[in-house]
Amino acid sequence: MTREMVKRTRHGRPVHHWRRDAVELAAMFTAVAVADAVANLIGHGPDGPVLLVVSALVLAATAAFHIWWSRRHGHAPPTSDTGARPGFTEPQAGPRRGVPGSADAVIGDSTLWRMRTTVRDAPGSLAALCTALAGHRVDILSLQAHPLGDTAVDEFLLRAPSTLTAAELTRAIALAGGTGTWIERADAHDLVDAPTRVLGLATRTALDTAELPLALRQLLGRCTIRSLPASPAGGARGADGVPVEGVLEDTVMRLRAPEGGVLTVERPYLPFTPTEFARARALVELDARLGPRVPKGEDVLTLPEGNPITVRRAGTGDLRAAKAMHERCSARTLSLRYHGPVGDADRYLNHLLSPRFGRTLAAQTASGRMVALGHLLWDGDETEVALLVEDEWQRRGVGAELLGRLVGMAVEAGCESVYAVTQASNTGMVAAMRGLGLPLDYQIEEGTLVITARLDAARVGSRLPYDGQRRSVEQYDESAVRD
Repeated sequence: MTREMVKRTRHGRPVHHWRRDAVELAAMFTAVAVADAVANLIGHGPDGPVLLVVSALVLAATAAFHIWWSRRHGHAPPTSDTGARPGFTEPQAGPRRGVPGSADAVIGDSTLWRMRTTVRDAPGSLAALCTALAGHRVDILSLQAHPLGDTAVDEFLLRAPSTLTAAELTRAIALAGGTGTWIERADAHDLVDAPTRVLGLATRTALDTAELPLALRQLLGRCTIRSLPASPAGGARGADGVPVEGVLEDTVMRLRAPEGGVLTVERPYLPFTPTEFARARALVELDARLGPRVPKGEDVLTLPEGNPITVRRAGTGDLRAAKAMHERCSARTLSLRYHGPVGDADRYLNHLLSPRFGRTLAAQTASGRMVALGHLLWDGDETEVALLVEDEWQRRGVGAELLGRLVGMAVEAGCESVYAVTQASNTGMVAAMRGLGLPLDYQIEEGTLVITARLDAARVGSRLPYDGQRRSVEQYDESAVRD
C-alpha cells in the first residue's frame, strides 16, 4: 500500500479534504473559460481554420517528443526482459542435475558400492580420488579414513550410475593413485554412518551375550569367527592364550575371549586395519565387563492335547534343570542327540547353554519342568541347530516348534544356511527339518547324517519367544508338528 493510499484510508473509509475540492472546482471553471475563448476566436476570427490545424500539429509534435524523451531516459517500461530479476523456469522432470559428487549428481538408475583403497598419507591424495570419482559422476555418500603410517586406507560408500562397472571404478581409482583397491556391491543397510552402526552393535551386544559374534560379523563384513574355549569339553587341549590387548596379524585378529579362551576372527580377502581391530576389541571388552546375560521373556503355547507349554531363552543358569532332564531321557534319545557315550552328555551342557556360543531355547511345563532344549550354535561361518526332547514329550510338536524358532533366529542373524547332525534312524529330526519347507541337502558320513537347510532360498518367519502371545501348535503344518 502506497503512502497516498494510507492517507486516504482511515478505519476503512475514504477521507475528504475541502481545500482540494475547492482547487479542483476552480480548475474546472478556468478550463471552461479558456475553452470558450478559444472557440470564439476560431469560430469568429478570419484565421480560425489555419489556427486549428496549427494547434493539431503542435499537439502531435508534443506527443511525439514526449514519447522519445521517456524512452531515452528510462521512464517507460522496457520492451524486453533486462535480466534484473530471475525469470520463470519450467520445472524439470526426474532427478535434478547437480555438481558431480553431490547428492543429486546421479541421474536415472544408480548402484551402491563399498570400496576400499590404499593411498599415500600426503596432502592431495584424497582430493585426487574424489576428483576421479566426480569425473565419472559418482556420489560419495560416506568416507572413513584408516591411517597406517605412511599410507592410509580410505573406505567409501558410493552411489554410481548403473552403467559404471566395478572394473571401470577400480581403473579410475588406480589412475588417481589408489592401490590394493577392493570393491563390492552395497545395500541400504550400509547407508547408516559408522558411529551410528557401532553404537547399535554395542547396544545389541549389551542386551544379549549371543549377539557378540553377530555384531563382529556385521562390523567387519564377511569373516569367520571361532571361539576356542580354554578348557574344552571332553578333556581336549585348550586354546593358547593371547595378550590382554589382543594380536593383529594382517588378515587374522585374535582376542581374549570373555570366558577365558581365544576369539579368532579371520578375513582372508581383506586385511584388517588398526581402526577395525580397536573397534572389535572394544566390543569384546564390553561383553566381558557385562558378563553372561540372556534376554528375559517367554511365549506360552497350547499343545494339541490342550496342555500349555512355555518357550523361553535359556542360559547357564538352567544347568541343573537341563541335567535333570538328561536323567529322565533314555539312553537312545541321548545317543541320537550327542552321537557318543551317554555318560559324557552332561559335559557338553555348560558349553551348549553358554550364550557366548549361540542361542538356546527351552520348553517347560506350567510347573517349571524343562522338557526340551533347542540350540543354535555359531560354528565359524556356519550355524548348527540341535534338538533334545524328553521321551515323554516327543511326537507332540515341541521339537518342531523349537526348530522353527531357531531357524527364524538364524534368518534374522543373516545366516545363509543351518545344518543338523543326526542319524538316519532319527526320523523325528528328519521330519522336523522337512517340515521347515526349505531346500535341504543330505550328506552321510560314516553313519552320520548331516542335513543342511538353505535359508537364502526362502524366508522363514521368526517366531520369537518374547511377545507373550498364546497360540496353538495346531496352526502349523502337520508335517512340522511331528518330532
